[in-house]
Amino acid sequence: MTRVAIYARVSTSNGSQDPQMQLRELREYAQRRDLQIVEEYIDNGVSGSKESRPALNRLMTDAHSRKFDAVLVWKIDRWGRSLKHLVTSLAELDAYGVAFISLRDNLDLSTPSGRLLMQLLGAMAEFERALI
Repeated sequence: MTRVAIYARVSTSNGSQDPQMQLRELREYAQRRDLQIVEEYIDNGVSGSKESRPALNRLMTDAHSRKFDAVLVWKIDRWGRSLKHLVTSLAELDAYGVAFISLRDNLDLSTPSGRLLMQLLGAMAEFERALI
């Protein structure tokens, strides 16, 4: 059984957004795939444009300690909105040996097609830096 961490984020905490919909789908996915949920990390009312978020920071610390084998998110934009942050944080997870799975985007960076996409994201980030 693979150990996973679930990450959910909503931008507003005024009641108009609720992470429970994300969490429900992620829990169901984990159950169908026989994945053991180690912990759920939830940033409530935090913008995805911020690279430093309390739950995300804890998740990255725990990833470094290999407390889980994969991170499961509802959609990649829940993880981050900046290409630079996406590439950097996903490369960091990869260096720790932690896979990244985005449920709604049908993206699993532990697969050959997922690794190809990661290379394309890296190339786009490099291109963006060169333009700046």
